Amino acid sequence: MSDEERNNGPKKGSGTGVVTATKPKTKKPSMYKVLLLNDDYTPMEFVVHVLERFFFKSREEATEIMLHVHRRGIGICGVYTYDIAETKVTQVMEFSRKHQHPLQCTMEKE
Repeated sequence: MSDEERNNGPKKGSGTGVVTATKPKTKKPSMYKVLLLNDDYTPMEFVVHVLERFFFKSREEATEIMLHVHRRGIGICGVYTYDIAETKVTQVMEFSRKHQHPLQCTMEKE
């Protein structure tokens, strides 16, 4: 036994190791449709205003969506990640209640 082995203990393997970096697999976040529901009391102009204010639609696009909601009973305002969709639903509902309109806004997974 050499002096080094006596002082430091037995030598460990001197092989070289390879460190592999694995990339974490990230998946795209789930997307959610924000929907407006038709009712018989909320004025059409108010719905257009909501679409312009909270969904950044042009007057023409907001009018098209509002008419779709009016004729079909439901319409898509936009598609967002969960947190953004939830925030938009809350904003629309609070704004509608503040202005005493029964407009309903909801979200569903795409």
